[in-house]
Amino acid sequence: MKTAIRLLFILLCLCGIALSAVSLYNHYAVAATEYCDFGQTFNCDIVNRSRYSVFLGLPVALIGLCGYAALLGLTLSGNRWARIARFGFAILGFAYSLRLTWIEARVLGTWCVLCLGSLLAIAGILLLSAIDLRDSPKSIPEHPGVRDASLNELG
Repeated sequence: MKTAIRLLFILLCLCGIALSAVSLYNHYAVAATEYCDFGQTFNCDIVNRSRYSVFLGLPVALIGLCGYAALLGLTLSGNRWARIARFGFAILGFAYSLRLTWIEARVLGTWCVLCLGSLLAIAGILLLSAIDLRDSPKSIPEHPGVRDASLNELG
């Protein structure tokens, strides 16, 4: 992977981690946030404290934080399997982020600036992952624990 693309991956992952960490802090905060309150149209508090901010008992921001950290780890790994996994996780993250954005627009009627920033970060990671897979060699190196199936056949 080219150095510039790798640095962009790292930057987007770190942005996602930062946005998710701030969202997680706001999720548990009792005071209103001033930097993200622009009336009813843009209000992170409404979004971060709604019933949609929790999935399977976990704050969505925590899931995002862990997801971006995993994407960062996969990026730093750099092998072909990690790049394929990163692309798969980026698809899942982007799809879920789109779902949450739809909820903001259609159900809550308000937008979260932090969430929109996270949507942009995961969209960038997904796009770069697709480009990285397209430009990388097509052959997948053998996994160290797996032998060629033809060697295991009898006769």
